[in-house]
Amino acid sequence: MEHGPAGIGEAMWADDRASQALGMELVEVDDGRAVLRMTVGPDMVNGLDVGHGGLVFTLADSAMAYSSNAGNRRSVATQAEIDWLAPVRVGQVLTATATQRHQQGKGAITDVEVVDDDGRRVALFRGRTLRVGGTVLDQPGRDGTGPDGPGLDETGS
Repeated sequence: MEHGPAGIGEAMWADDRASQALGMELVEVDDGRAVLRMTVGPDMVNGLDVGHGGLVFTLADSAMAYSSNAGNRRSVATQAEIDWLAPVRVGQVLTATATQRHQQGKGAITDVEVVDDDGRRVALFRGRTLRVGGTVLDQPGRDGTGPDGPGLDETGS
């Protein structure tokens, strides 16, 4: 398996049951950038027949996860916020593009723009991530713990 951003994305995708269950598609992973797509299904609307904002948030959060881990250094979200700019409807295809804007020490800030299939911006998301140690993929000549120490244990810490 490739050890660059695309290979790291593929490895994460293989175990990403939440994003897969929501019908997301991994479109692209590159250094500090990722693109995911999701079609709004009839089971994704709220009581007002509008796409549930929590699912738009989840799409953006997933895109941030791929962007922040593209460098093969395990990172998890520590904070995120979203501005919903327009409603989404059943059948619309949403595309979330995550771009890492700032990296300092173990922390990073990532912006995610979510657009519909007409290119209309429907949400803006900003999140913070923290490198927690370890790597997504073992690299040749390394034990998989990475430069930051051991990876996450079963408690997530």
